Amino acid sequence: MNTIVEIEVREAWPSDLDAVTAIYAGYVLETTVSLAEAPPTRARWGERYWDLAGRGLPFLVAELAGEVVGMAFCSPWKTKSAYRFTVESSIYLSPRAAGRGIGTALLEGLLDRCADAGVREVIAVIVDNGNPASQRLHRRCGFTVAGRLRGVGVKHGETLDTVLMQRHLSGGGVLARRTPA
Repeated sequence: MNTIVEIEVREAWPSDLDAVTAIYAGYVLETTVSLAEAPPTRARWGERYWDLAGRGLPFLVAELAGEVVGMAFCSPWKTKSAYRFTVESSIYLSPRAAGRGIGTALLEGLLDRCADAGVREVIAVIVDNGNPASQRLHRRCGFTVAGRLRGVGVKHGETLDTVLMQRHLSGGGVLARRTPA
């Protein structure tokens, strides 16, 4: 008998930040997927969560059988006000979530909420570490390659490139009315 397990993508809550902290720490400590070299604390994730909420930017989690197994959020692309319609997306899954369509569900949910928030451009900065899964995911969700930055990261003794991928959204609503901080 096959059991179908539901994936729920929803807005993150402060109570999810322990799981978010743990998921991201694995990437920081064990991989070159993130170029961070020290994992942010739970308190730092709380600061980020409230900052993004204050900006009207999405922060989502995915649950599998009641457990948070993934997250996706957008941050401002740059601090200059002319970039106010552009964000950088980030998406991370726990190892048990890989290959189940959770990444696609998270990224599609993130893009929908970005469009609702008035975002026009979404940028993904993907470390080119020899694993093409993230680039495939972003292509499936309508991103195209916008460029490559060579040798910009050094982690675990490896010099790494990043691939910039971009997705245009029809936007300009909520963010267009906001004044830059």
